[in-house]
Amino acid sequence: MKIVSLSEKLKKEMRHSWLSNGRQESVAEHTWRVSLIAILVEPYLDHDVHMEKLLKIIILHDLIEAEAGDVPAFDSQSDPHIKQQKEERELQAIMNIKNQLPEDLGTDLYELWMEFENKESYEARVANALDKLEAQIQHNEADLSTWLDVEKDMTFQLGKYVDFDSFLRELKDHIERDGEDKMIQAEVHYNKPSSH
Repeated sequence: MKIVSLSEKLKKEMRHSWLSNGRQESVAEHTWRVSLIAILVEPYLDHDVHMEKLLKIIILHDLIEAEAGDVPAFDSQSDPHIKQQKEERELQAIMNIKNQLPEDLGTDLYELWMEFENKESYEARVANALDKLEAQIQHNEADLSTWLDVEKDMTFQLGKYVDFDSFLRELKDHIERDGEDKMIQAEVHYNKPSSH
């Protein structure tokens, strides 16, 4: 029950994402929609996916944020010190979770989390891709006034997460176009890489 109680913190842990009604998004809300997207895209992926494993990875990979907190991608990508601190806090969090559970279950959850971190399986790569894509979908739905300048450019940086699957590449292109259209309509400046 300790882990269930710990998970309640994800309902209160806010992400740097905003909803279309102007409210900040919680980690739990993000995780729920990543899980839903996984169910909806599963029939269209290039390869068969073990759905139970995929959903476990999606749900577990954010559980550590109940202890470690959420660090926006733009912070960890731009500052090696923040990235290292994030990795250390997350590793400590997953060890704490592992040690609070019966040995077999704790080891199973730890191994799934490490599989996600290392992108060791197709399921882990799909989970990682959907995690990034959902974040951009949420940005596209939020008011542009909530976007930082770096987030405008990040709209076009999703390709590296989906390059292993043709359907996810198509989905990425659609989400990217939605974000670009939003910026064009609002007449805001953004930097789109010339390779697009």
